[in-house]
Amino acid sequence: MNQLIQEYKEHAQDWLANLHFSRAHKLALLSIGLIVLVASVGIVFRGHSQPVEIALPVPSIVVPLLVTVDVAGGVNAPGVYKLPISSRVIDAITAAGGVKKGGDVSDVNLARIIKDGEQIYVQPLMPIASAHITVKRSGPININRATISDFDSLPGVGPVIAARIFSYRKTNGPFMSVEDLQKVSGIGIAKFAQLKNQVSV
Repeated sequence: MNQLIQEYKEHAQDWLANLHFSRAHKLALLSIGLIVLVASVGIVFRGHSQPVEIALPVPSIVVPLLVTVDVAGGVNAPGVYKLPISSRVIDAITAAGGVKKGGDVSDVNLARIIKDGEQIYVQPLMPIASAHITVKRSGPININRATISDFDSLPGVGPVIAARIFSYRKTNGPFMSVEDLQKVSGIGIAKFAQLKNQVSV
């Protein structure tokens, strides 16, 4: 490029020498010519240059992986929940509102990683089985007011004989004495001896 400029100057000086311009006019024409030459050469070189490709970073989108589980039993808010794939059983129970009062998680592995589609069951509060409690009576029961369950509580009297006593009284009216119990089928001398001190009229 420097060589082109030098050649331009030499030809321009010869050309300007033949023109009848003042020195100032000649310098102005020479400067304009140099500017045009430099601009033209720059355009030529730019046209032959290779385009530079700039790779822009593509933002990565992270989609969280979820699993769906059913939490049931003794929790405060049983239902279906979506949790991150690495969640554990304790996380699922927490999402369901935690364990209800009395809930039993002793047989649940709270540290286990949950699986998609599984059910997590927390054992709810189990009702205490009612035990047969014998109520100690303060005195003999009145056989004319007693219920079947009252008769059933007497020694030697089961539910069958208790029902017979109740049915006999309903059919024949109130007992006149405790000895009338012997008129009921199934109550003989031995059985009457067991309960005669436990009843009254």
